[in-house]
Amino acid sequence: MPQSQSLQIGLIVVACLLIGLSKGGLGGPVPVALTTPLLSAVLPVSQAVSLALPLLIIADGFALWAYWRDWDMRHIRLMLPPAVLGVALGLLLLASLPDLWLRRLLGLFTLLFVIYKAGGWHVSGLTYQHRAWHGRLAGGASGFASALANTGAPPFTVYMLLQGVSPTVFIGTTTLFFAIINLLKLPVVVAAGLLNVPLLVSAAWAIPLIPIGVWLGRQFINWVNPGLFENIMLTLLLVAAAALLLSPAA
Repeated sequence: MPQSQSLQIGLIVVACLLIGLSKGGLGGPVPVALTTPLLSAVLPVSQAVSLALPLLIIADGFALWAYWRDWDMRHIRLMLPPAVLGVALGLLLLASLPDLWLRRLLGLFTLLFVIYKAGGWHVSGLTYQHRAWHGRLAGGASGFASALANTGAPPFTVYMLLQGVSPTVFIGTTTLFFAIINLLKLPVVVAAGLLNVPLLVSAAWAIPLIPIGVWLGRQFINWVNPGLFENIMLTLLLVAAAALLLSPAA
């Protein structure tokens, strides 16, 4: 077997496990943002996108079953309408607008949040006060960045961490929100001719790894201490911020 083919198979395995674990709760939505860059190491970007999206939707189905009704509809209702607008705008600009500035801004915002959150809630007398526009802004930014650059996780994660919900509710809300976002993106991807069915069929052998990863991630959420969960999320946000800030221009 050629080395390049072996590498492609290995990265598809890693991507499917990463998607499953993430959708199951291990790291929330942040690791999913690394899936397309991972596959792009061995595939053209358009093919990586066309492969990642249906795998994510398959994982969403298993994750919805694992976290059925564990979501907080207050946050879904607050974030989803602007997220739909964000997805529409992101898909409209996808073909013409470079995503480098978006990645840098998201990376900077995420890094500032990690610094603020790691320093405690009362740094310089600052205490977070929830406002409805925070959720709308996070939803719009997540939808826009998800459609345009596959980087919708940081603004959503930042907002949800500020709400102080339990790990189970955090992942349940994440699951429902991004399941809807991914389904909204699919028809446009198909209409644009980006969905590579033969490539998806060729990778179908790895799909059973997704529910295994979802199950393992769900077991992790049942076990994890909320404080440890938050520290893991902050670490993953820091990694995501570095990836966004250091990503090369296309």
